[in-house]
Amino acid sequence: MANSDKLYPRTGDTQTVYLKNVISRPNIEVGDFTMYNDFVNDPKDFERNNVLYQYPINNDRLIIGKYCSIACGAKFLFNSANHTMTSLSTYPFPLFFEEWGLEKKNVTNAWDNKGDIVVGSDVWIGYEAVILAGVTIGDGAIIGTRAVVTKDVPPYTIVGGIPAKPIRKRFDDEMISHLLALKWWDWAEERIAQNINLIQSGNI
Repeated sequence: MANSDKLYPRTGDTQTVYLKNVISRPNIEVGDFTMYNDFVNDPKDFERNNVLYQYPINNDRLIIGKYCSIACGAKFLFNSANHTMTSLSTYPFPLFFEEWGLEKKNVTNAWDNKGDIVVGSDVWIGYEAVILAGVTIGDGAIIGTRAVVTKDVPPYTIVGGIPAKPIRKRFDDEMISHLLALKWWDWAEERIAQNINLIQSGNI
């Protein structure tokens, strides 16, 4: 039976991990069976190499659902990367509070806080895609290779480009509604195993 507590789900493959098993930061949550593949860096270094500018002072979270597929080099850029655009300058003066005699407690004024990054279940994030702070990606969505996702992505929608724009829906609206109600990713592993052929054939 499938076991999401394994680090490496494929015998002899150290480039692919079940992602939840390499996460240590409390502000990152990853669901069962979500996998990450990295043929450039050690996939165990996902937090350091792929989750960027996520500083504890912001309390921003990365939440990724179950059964997601994340390709090599996908990046999640958090709020500290967003230099403020509400002042006359984008220079992060509050970050250098000692240099300018500012209050340390106001350091987060250096950037705009756009919120958490939330990825639904059964999402495929393509090679070197970039997801920006504040974005929610719906269940079943597909993020194209090297897309830069600046806005929310509806469920079961394929997006691509810079900035990412919808290319098409994977299914018609009726089918999407059925799938969102079905939530097969919340089934017991035994039930999924019994229905893999139907899931793979697209037979709702």
